[in-house]
Amino acid sequence: MKNFANLFLALDETNKTNERIKILKEYLLQVSDEDKINMLALFTGRKPKRQINSTQLKDWALEQSKTPDWLFRESYDVVGDLAETISLLLPLPSNQQDKTLSQWITEIKDLKDKTEEEKKSWLLAAWDTMDQQEKFVFIKILTGGFRVGVSQNLVVKALADIAQLDTATITHRIMGNWNPDEFTFQQLIAAEDASTDNSRPYPFFLAYPIQETSDLQKTALEIESSLGPISQWQVEWKWDGIRAQIIHRKGEIFIWSRGEDLATDKFPELHRFIQNLPDGTVLDGEILAFKNNQPLPFNILQTRIGRKTLSKKLLQENPVAFIAYDILELEGIAIRNKSQSDRRLLLEKLQEDSLHPEIFRISELVHAQSWDELAVVREQSRAKLAEGLMLKRKAASYQVGRKRGDWWKWKIDPLAIDAVLIYAQKGHGRRADLYTDYTFAVWDGDKLVPFAKAYSGLTDKEINQIDYFIKRNTLEKFGPVRTVKPELVFEIGFEGINKSSRHKSGVALRFPRILRWRTDKKKEEADSLESLMLLLPKEG
Repeated sequence: MKNFANLFLALDETNKTNERIKILKEYLLQVSDEDKINMLALFTGRKPKRQINSTQLKDWALEQSKTPDWLFRESYDVVGDLAETISLLLPLPSNQQDKTLSQWITEIKDLKDKTEEEKKSWLLAAWDTMDQQEKFVFIKILTGGFRVGVSQNLVVKALADIAQLDTATITHRIMGNWNPDEFTFQQLIAAEDASTDNSRPYPFFLAYPIQETSDLQKTALEIESSLGPISQWQVEWKWDGIRAQIIHRKGEIFIWSRGEDLATDKFPELHRFIQNLPDGTVLDGEILAFKNNQPLPFNILQTRIGRKTLSKKLLQENPVAFIAYDILELEGIAIRNKSQSDRRLLLEKLQEDSLHPEIFRISELVHAQSWDELAVVREQSRAKLAEGLMLKRKAASYQVGRKRGDWWKWKIDPLAIDAVLIYAQKGHGRRADLYTDYTFAVWDGDKLVPFAKAYSGLTDKEINQIDYFIKRNTLEKFGPVRTVKPELVFEIGFEGINKSSRHKSGVALRFPRILRWRTDKKKEEADSLESLMLLLPKEG
């Protein structure tokens, strides 16, 4: 555990890519294979099941540290992170331990059969053997809130260097439904992949964005200059749904989201079409709410996300379809190295032979004779409930991750509204002492009505300036939230807007973010709720 805690600290102290890869490799070379695979599991979101809840952690920490509840609350408001707050308040250890990461994780899993008193005794004894950094990382693992500011790509690069395998192979092997109790490090780095995991998806190919701009002519010229003739490109609509891979292998079916969540049970109406696919087929595409032969807004799909059970009524009112736009495996053979054009022909043939074309749909191609013409077509995106266009080089293979050159997303400009900052909350990690999470409001008559939260889009300099303003213009405190003097105006961008009875404003935004700080505007010049309502999609 000491090695793992030191790894966490070392990675947090640098943002240099090569230095982080070096740190990861040094760790991997000095720990056991069991620790290697458990480290990989934690870094890829495969955390042990939670056995001790936050209230227990807090109460037992207060008892051991003899800290009054009011002081803990004040400390937590300043620090902004439960694990860090507890680790700072707990007393110095009176004992020592040299257990490995794997040994601690085994003990955490064994807690499932323990009583609350046994869990408490175990935890207090564990804390009494750890320094502050170890406690911090240990509590992160316990709570399931383990996050490290290192991309999976860096971990894969370090593993690939050690195993002398290419990164695509490692990336593929860590996809799917594996856990460190059954999947060993030696299996991961074996020269030949002997895995029989029928559920394993392929790494997703991701597109690079073309800079958003409303200047169509300028953008079209820039695209032609960098991408060449439009005839070399396959163009499709970019849909706003759940990116997913559909798998049918050896009689089993699987639906994987891009976030590597197994979602097979969430979309039962897709099962019949997947079962009728030829054995050994893997498709890439988008799950959309779909009704009356047209896509529905994303908020309709959201009504099904996170539900433990799907009622017959919900399935009837909010049905889904799969919009396929690529085929990665056919008859058990990976075909990602075939060209985009060849894969498209295979996909079209597969869809033509489907018994369920109303569920198994194919991404519509968009035709244009020039980039200028395509720029005009792109402006129809919002009316089609699309986010813009996808540009795919016809000669391109299906690659791994976000690679420049062959897949581009050309999104429409975001919707935007000018709003007033009214609430603020501190961030986490390095920004735990800065107010970085904001709530914005628009005018409804002479009152400001909150309608969106956003925390991205500002420079470090702007964040510091806003933090300075907030700390000197706080009107009220509600736990970690501060009511701020309504004065600062910001332009808020978002991808979509829909009615919502759950929000005081009556609307819910899709991907709100800060476009710019409007230092040129007074609060009275911010937009109204009426202006926001006018952006709602037309019904029917």
